Amino acid sequence: MRAFVALELPEAFADEVAGLSRALGEICAGRFVAAENHHLTLAFLGEAGEAETRSAMAALDETCAGTGPVQLRATGLGTFGRARDATLWLGIEKDPELMDLAARVRGELSARGLAYDEKDFLPHVTLARRARVPRGALGDLAFPLPDEATRVTLFRSILEPDGARYKPLYTVAL
Repeated sequence: MRAFVALELPEAFADEVAGLSRALGEICAGRFVAAENHHLTLAFLGEAGEAETRSAMAALDETCAGTGPVQLRATGLGTFGRARDATLWLGIEKDPELMDLAARVRGELSARGLAYDEKDFLPHVTLARRARVPRGALGDLAFPLPDEATRVTLFRSILEPDGARYKPLYTVAL
């Protein structure tokens, strides 16, 4: 199964991200991520079997023990890819606790021999794929207010014709 480790967005922050996504959907074409799928990926594992999944759960237990909530502050919009076929995302401030949490999750995964996508960690929430963002100002957009994330979850990613669906497999509180 495809799996990843992510911070779940706190309810108020998630609602505001969904509102921003709806506003952007009115001015940008693309395949927008369903509100229930918004999250902040800490590590993408890719294909993982039962043994790897259990090891990832142990890594989360070890990483999150004694760790408190982490701050989420929106920093603006960004894209990956080409301008006319981009992944549109909401940037999240590189708060020291957030960056440390991501590094420790990745370190614990590595210590258990688990492979993950080793691209540099850039905290963001994906809003749309195959987006076509118009040039120039996007107008007056309401960005989410700062909040604290309190849950790290191992998710299963189920690919479907209309996009991915995410199923929580294991959650640890911060």
